[in-house]
Amino acid sequence: MVAPNLIGCFLIKRLSKNSFLAGVIVEAEAYSQEEASCHGYAGKTKRNETLFGDPGNFYIYLSYGINNCVNIVTGKKNWANGVLLRSIAIKGENERIASGPGLLAKKFGLNRNFDNLSLSPENGFWLTEGENFKEKANIVQTTRIGISQAKDIPWRWYLKGSRSVSKRVKGDRIPPRNKCWSPPTFEGL
Repeated sequence: MVAPNLIGCFLIKRLSKNSFLAGVIVEAEAYSQEEASCHGYAGKTKRNETLFGDPGNFYIYLSYGINNCVNIVTGKKNWANGVLLRSIAIKGENERIASGPGLLAKKFGLNRNFDNLSLSPENGFWLTEGENFKEKANIVQTTRIGISQAKDIPWRWYLKGSRSVSKRVKGDRIPPRNKCWSPPTFEGL
C-alpha cells in the first residue's frame, strides 16, 4: 500500500530556478478499482482515464464542481489505483493552509490542467522522501472520509502529531502547539 508510505514525503512545486513551494504530506487516502468509492470501480471513462494510466502521474478531478482534488496514480497501468492527498504541512505557513484536498490543490496551484502530469523535477512537481515515521504510534490508520460507499475500509492515514490533519478520529485531540510535530524545511536539490 503506497498511501501510508507517502506520509512524511515532500510534495514540491518549482516556482523559479532556485525557488520552491514544498510541504510534507501528513494525510492521505487510498482508492482501488475493486471497491465502490473508487472512480474506476465501474470501468474506464473519459473522466477517469488518468486513474487507469501510468503510476506516478497526477489524477486531478473536480469535486462537487468546486474543489480540485489531487491524487497520485499508483499500482499498475490499466488498473485504477490512486492516493488522494488530503493534507500537507508547510514550514512557516498557517497550519491549516493546505488542510483538506481543496485547500491543498489551491495552495499548490493544481487544477484539471495538471491532470495526467508525470511527477518529476522536469515537469515542475515532484515527490521526495522526507521524514521516516516507522513508529506505528506516529501514524493513525482509519476509515476514509467524505465518501458515501465503502466507508468502512481503513485506507486513510495521517500523522498523529501534526496540527494540519483535516479530520482526526474521534478522541484524537489536536496536539498543543508546544508539543506538536513541526514540518522540516525543504533543502532543495
